[in-house]
Amino acid sequence: MIIAHYSLKLWGSRDPMASASGVARTTGTDEKMLISILTERSNAQRQLIVKEYQAAYGKELKDDLKGDLSGHFEHLMVALVTPPAVFDAKQLKKSMKGAGTNEDALTEILTTRTSRQMKEISQAYYTVYKKSLGDDISSETSGDFRKALLTLADGRRDESLKVDEHLAKKDAQILYKAGENRWGTDEDKFTEILCLRSFPQLKLTFDEYRNISQKDIVDSIKGELSGHFEDLLLAIVHCVRNTPAFLAERLHRALKGAGTDEFTLNRIMVSRSEIDLLDIRIEFKKHYGYSLYSAIKSDTSGDYEITLLKICGGDD
Repeated sequence: MIIAHYSLKLWGSRDPMASASGVARTTGTDEKMLISILTERSNAQRQLIVKEYQAAYGKELKDDLKGDLSGHFEHLMVALVTPPAVFDAKQLKKSMKGAGTNEDALTEILTTRTSRQMKEISQAYYTVYKKSLGDDISSETSGDFRKALLTLADGRRDESLKVDEHLAKKDAQILYKAGENRWGTDEDKFTEILCLRSFPQLKLTFDEYRNISQKDIVDSIKGELSGHFEDLLLAIVHCVRNTPAFLAERLHRALKGAGTDEFTLNRIMVSRSEIDLLDIRIEFKKHYGYSLYSAIKSDTSGDYEITLLKICGGDD
């Protein structure tokens, strides 16, 4: 009943009958109330609010948010009430929509989600768009980059925490023979190992690779590969070593310079808020010398800024 109570209070001055019938309110939207309720609850709690709101008003909360808000603030608030798998599915669709493909967004999402999350995202993608995620990736990308994305989208990465030293040595040898130790590069071997092995296993494999080749795997990838495929494999290596640092770097890029990349900023802040945002904040401060909170504060404004700062949670 507490959740139901909050769902009825989302717009403090809203008349329930006017709301349900779509009649315009006379006193406007209480943004402070909205921000307070939606940023101070978990996504699971927000889904209960969404359900209670539908029951009370016969309308989707996201539709009322879209009708009453605008711009980046609207996009952020809608993201907060969207189930995680559906949110990621929509982000992937947006990355592949229109004239150009946003390869950075595709890479970020597919390299930072677990196998279980990828299966849920693929299911949500089909439910929302009546088309498979794999089909859209296939039609919007090409070559080795496409193969690697499709492998990640399948959600077949081993999630075990156990490591196999013998396998690590074997995989390191395969990677060495596929790249540094041959004329030309066997890209499929890189895709198979980097997209399917668990992160702990890959960490050990990269150590073994250095022992064999006297080079870091990052240097070998940069020397042997190119383009979006190279970027994808480098992203995997960075995530294996430190996912929060990888995402902190993405946020730094989104916030620095003349314009703000709200698409990336919203996605990372919302999708990682209950996973590793605190760790991302720590890495951000460590690498860039100032807090994520202060970066957001200097680059955004208004209700959008207030909401992001509430999600961020504190100034380090």
